[in-house]
Amino acid sequence: MYFCKKIFDLLHQMNTTLQLRVTPDVAYVSEKLRAHVARELQVPASELHAIRTLKRSIDARQRTIFVNLTLDVWVGEDPTSLSFEHIQYQNVENRQQVVVVGAGPGGLFAALRLVELGLRPIVVERGKNVRDRKKDLALISREHLVDPESNYSFGEGGAGAYSDGKLYTRSKKRGNVDRILRVFCQHGASTDILADAHPHIGTDRLPAIIETMRNQIIKCGGEVHFQTRVDELIVDEAQNRVKGVVCKRLDTGESVCFEGPVILATGHSARDMYRYLRKAGIEIEEKGIAVGVRLEHPSMLIDQIQYHNRNGRGKYLPAAEYAMVQQVEGRGVYSFCMCPGGFVVPAASGPEQVVVNGMSPSNRAGQWSNSGMVVETRPEDIDGELHPFLWEAMGDEAFAMNHEDIDDKNNPLRMMYLQEALERATWIQGGRKQTAPAQRMADFVNNRLTIDLPKTSYAPGLIASPLHFWMPTFVKKRLQEGFKAFGKKYHGFLTDEAILIASETRTSAPVRIVRNNDTLQHVRIEGLYPCGEGAGYAGGIVSAAIDGERCAEALAAEVTK
Repeated sequence: MYFCKKIFDLLHQMNTTLQLRVTPDVAYVSEKLRAHVARELQVPASELHAIRTLKRSIDARQRTIFVNLTLDVWVGEDPTSLSFEHIQYQNVENRQQVVVVGAGPGGLFAALRLVELGLRPIVVERGKNVRDRKKDLALISREHLVDPESNYSFGEGGAGAYSDGKLYTRSKKRGNVDRILRVFCQHGASTDILADAHPHIGTDRLPAIIETMRNQIIKCGGEVHFQTRVDELIVDEAQNRVKGVVCKRLDTGESVCFEGPVILATGHSARDMYRYLRKAGIEIEEKGIAVGVRLEHPSMLIDQIQYHNRNGRGKYLPAAEYAMVQQVEGRGVYSFCMCPGGFVVPAASGPEQVVVNGMSPSNRAGQWSNSGMVVETRPEDIDGELHPFLWEAMGDEAFAMNHEDIDDKNNPLRMMYLQEALERATWIQGGRKQTAPAQRMADFVNNRLTIDLPKTSYAPGLIASPLHFWMPTFVKKRLQEGFKAFGKKYHGFLTDEAILIASETRTSAPVRIVRNNDTLQHVRIEGLYPCGEGAGYAGGIVSAAIDGERCAEALAAEVTK
């Protein structure tokens, strides 16, 4: 009898991968999911020892919503592990030193990979640590004061730390996305991000994960220096090689140098670094960007549209997302960084500018949903139009003097000048504070003035403004046509309940720091590894992290030859 039972148990022990298509009440309620899996496998529910979700995505194309699941299921046996393989970081206290400029995702992942490969990272970050940044962010909303060294762009974690923590990327050809997600999990992120089609950590949870990454670097013998701004590179002219950096301690004013090859991961808003590189003769080139507005709807309305239900998302579904794109006059008009149940934030990185961005907490439970709505903009688009936009819309001699070579088509900073011009125009239209100019969506499309504005998540406040009148024509006209197309495709999307908040300009870097495709070093100077979003080689947290790891690997291969 005992022998027969052992044979029965062995025959019913297995680990299998199961693909299911279920309704949300089954997908998001563990007891119902367990019962459904048991029926699918024709085994008693008591025999299911573990279920792990590998992939999860929502199919809302029809009126009946389904959730697609890929599950790892253990029947009659305990799993060997429900976790994932952890990376082993070694002690690098006495190893060769590498300077990593910037503590955003590119810099942090580069530093962790350097530790893994046996090199000692020295991370220098102009902003404050991720916790102290919060005080400066609060001042932007409360008192309209922007610290040019500590804001939504500068500081530990980079622009992504307080801008949502979305980990979705299309850059799968550049590297191992799953590896990046596992590193996040190893440092405290929920393993849900390993399964979700659009993984998201949340602004409220990401800072603690970033702190854990920093502590890992320090524990292994690396260094992290905050409020330490890189002002120039140390270049050995005879060897044509970068040998280190010259920094300024912003809290004391002292100058300090760090030696070693340099991974330059300064982020897309370090405009002083772009100006320095051009002045120093280090090759950079202009590249296309996207500019536009932040579009905010009531989240209930987006839920109703996306889930085809007047009651919205109901009890089980998450806040609805959308992704939209339309070609208009040869340029893409598209949604960017969609934040369901989130809020719009003031993302300026200096005085006399208004920039908006969006973020969501982990629960995405806010009453508004927003996304960037931007127009693909290429260098040729500003020929013949940016000049009058600067001189007439700005009307400021000092500002014009700063951009006196804007008509030079060989000037690689022209797209940056467009960003600066639009941000300053937005600041002027907003009353020369962090109050943002805004317009109802339908009014903008129909060239009407907005008299009153609905409530908003944007804490510094809004002021009604004719965006259709003062925004650059090549942006305005394409946005209008794009919104009309989106309104036809998604009934109710084009509405007076939605508002446009200006201006969304920091979608990507306006220049590319040119590097060798094989060695990832700068094309003309050895020892300099342009990295991540600020160098023009990434477009979000995950792609920047992937590029950071690639630069670390290329550098390690070079120094260990």
